[in-house]
Amino acid sequence: MAIETAENGAADLAKAGEFLQLLRDGQPRTRAELAQLTGMARSTIASRVDTLLQLGYVSPVGDSTSTGGRPPSLFALNPNARVVIGADLGATHARAVLANLSGEIKAEFWEPLPIAAGPEKVVGWLAETIGKLLREAGCETSCLAAIGVGLPGPVEFQTGRPVMPPIMPGWDGYDLPARLHQDYDVPVLVDNDVNIMALGEHKANLPDDQDILFVKVATGIGAGLVAHGQLMRGAQGTAGDLGHVCVPGGPDTLCTCGNVGCLEAVASGPAIARKLALEAEPGQNIPSLVAQRVRDGDAESIAAVRQAGRDLGSVLATCVSLLNPSVIVVGGSLAQVGEHLLAGIREVVYQRSLPLATKHLRIIASTAGSHAGVLGAVALAAEFALSPTAIEHSTHDRIR
Repeated sequence: MAIETAENGAADLAKAGEFLQLLRDGQPRTRAELAQLTGMARSTIASRVDTLLQLGYVSPVGDSTSTGGRPPSLFALNPNARVVIGADLGATHARAVLANLSGEIKAEFWEPLPIAAGPEKVVGWLAETIGKLLREAGCETSCLAAIGVGLPGPVEFQTGRPVMPPIMPGWDGYDLPARLHQDYDVPVLVDNDVNIMALGEHKANLPDDQDILFVKVATGIGAGLVAHGQLMRGAQGTAGDLGHVCVPGGPDTLCTCGNVGCLEAVASGPAIARKLALEAEPGQNIPSLVAQRVRDGDAESIAAVRQAGRDLGSVLATCVSLLNPSVIVVGGSLAQVGEHLLAGIREVVYQRSLPLATKHLRIIASTAGSHAGVLGAVALAAEFALSPTAIEHSTHDRIR
């Protein structure tokens, strides 16, 4: 009998988790509206709502208009039921935020920390910073539902391990989730930084655009793909590795991957700096140095960035014909140069791609800017934290 009761309780939690998906849009609804929407019996609706109320994932938000008698109660997702961590570990920086389930940032830390410092130092910083974020937001560790992390290299999403990342010495195969599990017993989701930037831009600023190509231009070059509203990683998680596509008619410049003529070797921040013979001071961000020269009005730098935009455009024109996105978003530290980079991209894409593919295509700068990565990491963590599976497991742990 005890086993049967436990099984029934697990089934109820799983069904409550599935039911919560109806309320994730944040729109308040009555029990009657939920019954009409789902076709479920009112008694079933009442049971699901009561379970979610007890767990804190749903809260009452007032009464709707009465048609006679007592006004029916409205219920909606409680975004403050749990918190999540989003971390963007870049080539030269580390940023981490604490946010609620709706993605509202409550606390944030940033530090100039190079990824080449190695996994133990960088992930050690992240583990310590998560504790600081929780304390600053006044949250207990038990409130933490999930952690999302972006890395500047190829990541096997299922395991969260980087795979032969070219600018991350010592990181190949590193078990980042296992390291964070030493301090925080919550799910850890790790992805390529450009994927989470694409997700962040989509969730925060382009929710109505279902087909997005996000291009990061910084120390390296990469792309994140959103198709039909979903992040596309490909069979092995390497979809969007734009930086190592050969530039048509470009120079045979040696790339860090060992090939020649790659987009990253021709149009990235360091590539432009080499053309301009610019030398950064220790700890200085090279793409930001190039961007500053452009903002200062240096004609040679402006011309070099415009040409980099054309080289990008020659590769992106193929992507537009193949993927037909509704918008191309350009982010990363080199996007600080403003319209000069975008002008070069537009010049080639609109010329080379078919008119039907570019009829409504927008090529714009990232609105989220330097926060695109952490916003995407938060969205990745919150998406998992609100999934039926996660709710079933987390509530099991709380009830045991």
